[in-house]
Amino acid sequence: MTELSTIIIGSGPAGYTAAIYLARAGYRPTILAGELTPGGQLVNTTTVENYPGFPDGILGPELMDRMRDQAESFGASIEYLDVTSVDFSSSPKTVTCSDGSQYHADAVIITTGSQYRKLGIPGEAEYSGHGVSYCATCDGFFFKDKPIVVVGGGDSALEEALFLTRFGSSVTVLHRRDQFRASKIMVERVLNNPKITVKMNTVATAIRGQKNTAGVQTGADAVTAAAPAAQNTGNLLSLKTTPMLNVSGSALNAPSSTGISLSAKAETADDSAGFVDIRDTVTGETGTLPAEGIFVAIGHEPATRFAKGSVDMDDDGYILVSGAGTHTSVPGVFAAGDCVDRVYRQAISAAGMGCRAALDAQSYLASLH
Repeated sequence: MTELSTIIIGSGPAGYTAAIYLARAGYRPTILAGELTPGGQLVNTTTVENYPGFPDGILGPELMDRMRDQAESFGASIEYLDVTSVDFSSSPKTVTCSDGSQYHADAVIITTGSQYRKLGIPGEAEYSGHGVSYCATCDGFFFKDKPIVVVGGGDSALEEALFLTRFGSSVTVLHRRDQFRASKIMVERVLNNPKITVKMNTVATAIRGQKNTAGVQTGADAVTAAAPAAQNTGNLLSLKTTPMLNVSGSALNAPSSTGISLSAKAETADDSAGFVDIRDTVTGETGTLPAEGIFVAIGHEPATRFAKGSVDMDDDGYILVSGAGTHTSVPGVFAAGDCVDRVYRQAISAAGMGCRAALDAQSYLASLH
């Protein structure tokens, strides 16, 4: 059992920024950063170009390392443990970790972020950061004049599709149902955009690289026969595909409805995504689309399960805070970053919220004495 003044649960831009502010104020916070991915989602990102102060961009893992080092330089300590449960019913608050250890603190800041919902198809993990992305604002720029596919049917997916038309040579939206979940105005904007093709009743079954196992280039530029575009009939679009895709003079069999088997990593060290295999959920027809950028926009899951019942949350598990502040329903417990923010979800906005949480925590701690 360890007695502390402040615990930060989670890392990433919000957690590290909160730690920097608290450490500089002399509170020497402890960060429970997690066992597997300390640093949050940015540790799985390649170049970050929209974080201020880095005109040439910076690798996501390096940015997180710098934030961590800065927090430690002012006196913050880091434990690489997962939090399994909390007890905020009395003061000090109790936090229990995966190794059975317990921490007590007067103030707790939750910055556990959220996780992108994944498709769970072959190639998604292998090409993450190499063509597969979950943030158009973050990565759209990297796909200038490249074919792009967006998977999803809500407002976020359609907003990303519209944004990506600034960059891609084409944008294809795949939605598994026959009706969009998005608002009418967003649907109209997408259907009226000549750069966007929509395929309803369509799912992605696998993501494949630009190089085949023999190392032959099979990128979008090499395609000689691809699946025809969907025929637009308003909100419903019929999918027509060809069973074979001729690439550089060789034929690749179209995948079965269950997708294809891929190795545990990209086929070559410098390989990146080049194709999406698709299936019509009504007819069962399959085909392949050229896609060098694949943006998955099927929602987020806040990493807050450990705190369920301890602080107020909405129906989706996002922690509720008061107004523009970071106060939760429990005095002395604060929340910041993507576990609160379902709208912006940017590193810079998370860092700013982490700053606010630290200042709110400082005020609370000062009131105790």
